[in-house]
Amino acid sequence: MTRVPIGGWANSARARRFAGRVVGDTNPNVSWENDQVTARFETTRRILALAVPALGALVAQPLFVMTDTAMVGHLGESVLAGLSIGATIITTITGLMVFLAYTTTPTVARRLGAGDRAGAIRAGIDGMWLGLGSGIILLLIGLIVAGPAVSAFTDDPFVYEAAMSYLTVSLWGLPGMLLVIAGTGLLRGLQDTRTPLVVAVGGAVMNVGLNALLIYGAQLGIAGSALGTIISETLMAVVYIIVAVRAANEHDVSLSMGIGKPREALRDSALMILRTVTLRIALLLLVWAGAQLGVSELATLQVTYTVYNVLVFMLDALAIAAQAMIGHDLGAGDRSQVKRLTWTLVWWGIGLGVILMLIVGALSPFLGRLFVNEFAVLDMLPSAFITMAVFLPVGGLVFVLDGVLIGAGDVKYLAIIGIIPLIVFVGLVFLVLGTGADGAAGVNLLWGAFGGYLIARGVTLVARAVTDRWIVLGASR
Repeated sequence: MTRVPIGGWANSARARRFAGRVVGDTNPNVSWENDQVTARFETTRRILALAVPALGALVAQPLFVMTDTAMVGHLGESVLAGLSIGATIITTITGLMVFLAYTTTPTVARRLGAGDRAGAIRAGIDGMWLGLGSGIILLLIGLIVAGPAVSAFTDDPFVYEAAMSYLTVSLWGLPGMLLVIAGTGLLRGLQDTRTPLVVAVGGAVMNVGLNALLIYGAQLGIAGSALGTIISETLMAVVYIIVAVRAANEHDVSLSMGIGKPREALRDSALMILRTVTLRIALLLLVWAGAQLGVSELATLQVTYTVYNVLVFMLDALAIAAQAMIGHDLGAGDRSQVKRLTWTLVWWGIGLGVILMLIVGALSPFLGRLFVNEFAVLDMLPSAFITMAVFLPVGGLVFVLDGVLIGAGDVKYLAIIGIIPLIVFVGLVFLVLGTGADGAAGVNLLWGAFGGYLIARGVTLVARAVTDRWIVLGASR
């Protein structure tokens, strides 16, 4: 079978003959319609080719936390609450550093689209060096501030001890975790989401086995859960290093330490961090508010948030495809394809959100038993799952447009405008806490407040996407 480069199939003679056979007419109007059908077919093929493998890779990280939650959940309510705090702090750190992928992917994709594959690979290697250095620095800082950070969430001594046990072990995995994030950005930019899928699935399977061995076999409890995860993440990082070295050798690219153009790298990284900070503050605020309601409410929130994390990473698979495809097409100078692709992805995101909402609604009476045994938590979970799921279609819209604008390098807008939804969410959270609601009502109101946050984000993203100000063609923005 002859392979045609991404973006070239729709204009090939083979594609035109295919369209002609489907419709069977040489009328100019029909030929135009054939071209539109062919373009839609090619767009769909590109989305699926990137999004489906990206889905597996994206779901791997929340699956680590889901595995931890399912195994640790049977150790007791206080241990599960401690996991909620420890995992929230670790995912906040790695979430803030997601710019390692989100700035690398569009940069690599633009250079690839402009025909500079060697430059694309070097940009990815720069990102991996930045990830390794950042991971070492954050490890050292994290060990110093771990105690005060956990104390900010709880004053329960049993929850505190569990959270510290999980957090102080998990911090040692940061260098490997951040290398994985940066390496994933390199391969996504090269339009390769299959390799990250293989690495992520292997890491997830390894994590399950190690956790079972260390938590129950070695009797390490919650610390064993953290240790299993960091071993898996570190071995995944080794695989990415091997892949990057091979790509560099193949195209005669230097492996020397560096981060590209420091001024541009730091500017883009700072803007992406600011954009991510507003998102992470919202998630931290959600967990903090759950802790104010009580231990059972926090445990309920942890279970629903764990499932939510997996679901939104499924939605984010479309956003990852958007980053790679938008960056590539902007680098190739294809404005019309960029616009068409944007709104196609939007409808895909909303549709997937509706499907996930219906699935969660149907499974809501049973999902909780996968994670906990406590009746107080089980009683609250069904309605909490439904409230969380109602806003998944909005999440689909938000994730896709966020990915589109990241792929376009429009990080300044994302960084600044993200403050507005956060302000809305802060107001809603304190309104919920002011009602004095607890139990299922309190948890449901918190998820409703988070839904308001998603709606506010959706409004700000749509307002930008309907303009052309974010569309800048060429190998660099």
